[in-house]
Amino acid sequence: MEKNDGKITFRIVLYQPEIPANTGNIGRLCVGSNAELHIIKPMRFFINDKYLKRAGLDYWDKLQVFYHDSLDELIKKYEDSNFYYCTTKTDNVYTKRKFKQGDFFVFGPESRGIPEEILKKNWQNTITIPMTSKIRSINLANSVAIVLFEGLRQIDFLSSFKQ
Repeated sequence: MEKNDGKITFRIVLYQPEIPANTGNIGRLCVGSNAELHIIKPMRFFINDKYLKRAGLDYWDKLQVFYHDSLDELIKKYEDSNFYYCTTKTDNVYTKRKFKQGDFFVFGPESRGIPEEILKKNWQNTITIPMTSKIRSINLANSVAIVLFEGLRQIDFLSSFKQ
């Protein structure tokens, strides 16, 4: 397979990420799917953290990554875009939404998720991944992969590769 034309597929937003290995894995997912990564500060690690680099391997220099001081700053910059807020606190299943290229998927910090006030303000755009009650949530990097690849399926990303 040859690479596609390089158009941005989706934009992944990590709101105040805490675990460098998750961020590294998510960065690698973004490179492999032509997605941008947007990080809302503060982060609980340094960008040169060895665990971040280990998880992202040698792909970090290929990543389109942007840092923002607040979620409001990001939303204001892309005010005409769709933002979807990924949370365990809603019944809006991610597969029931119709995503389009360039949409933003917002994920909260590993220990607490997206703050309630943000969710309440954007309730109509919350989405969730169904899971049993035996766990509190799915790992952040896995959650990003699940939602991102549903979006890629919906925009027929695979057809942009020559076989």
